[in-house]
Amino acid sequence: MAVKLETELYPPIKQYFASRGYEVKGEVRGCDLMAVHPDIESPIIVEIKKTFTLPLLLQGLDRQRTGAAVWLAVERNRTKKGAHNQRFHELSALCGRLALGFMTVTFYKTKEPVIEVWREPEEAMNAAGGRKRAGAKRLLREFDGRSGDYNVGGSLRRKLVTAYRERTIQCALALACHGQLSPSQVRDLTSIPGAAGILRGNPYGWFRNVKRGVYELTPQGRDGLREFEEVTAVWAAKLEWAAGWEDACQASGGPSAY
Repeated sequence: MAVKLETELYPPIKQYFASRGYEVKGEVRGCDLMAVHPDIESPIIVEIKKTFTLPLLLQGLDRQRTGAAVWLAVERNRTKKGAHNQRFHELSALCGRLALGFMTVTFYKTKEPVIEVWREPEEAMNAAGGRKRAGAKRLLREFDGRSGDYNVGGSLRRKLVTAYRERTIQCALALACHGQLSPSQVRDLTSIPGAAGILRGNPYGWFRNVKRGVYELTPQGRDGLREFEEVTAVWAAKLEWAAGWEDACQASGGPSAY
């Protein structure tokens, strides 16, 4: 059964790694899927496409520069026998020579998708050690900066929940629940060292400088908190502001329309 979107491959691949003890998140610094295991130093990156293509292969090679173990994942469509992108034994051999992992996902009408592992990844051969370590640290900082998995790997033209957006949501939530605040007050409430930079930079038009050193939430900011309501609710609970966020919602017109 052929899939229509790459995002359909994400849930079974996520489940595959989650069942092996990995924490999985989608769309981390441009990677379709990233997985981290508490007992394994190197993270895993999976790049996902409906079919095996040269751009996918080149993308996998580029991801090796991070020092992560890199997998390529495609659909195995049993109705396309003999097609070039179905020559999986040859593609597996190619991935092996390039130290890439390779897996396929087969979808059925009446049963769960099946993952087939054709090749386990090996340590990338052509990346400088220092650059690999720096790349892995950047990936892990972004991974750890997210409170959950709110993105689906392979998504296009969708607003992503990044670690930076989550920090912005926390700042906006502080203003929604506590009213006008100074950057230092927002920093103290959220424990975000860069809160002042977020308020001044105003990346999404969520904040307004009402007077010297004092900010408030704009209508766009309230809409943003509602648009990312799942993330907002998580941080409202973590920061123990759930009641304040409920009151803010009621005062501004009730629950989210998203």
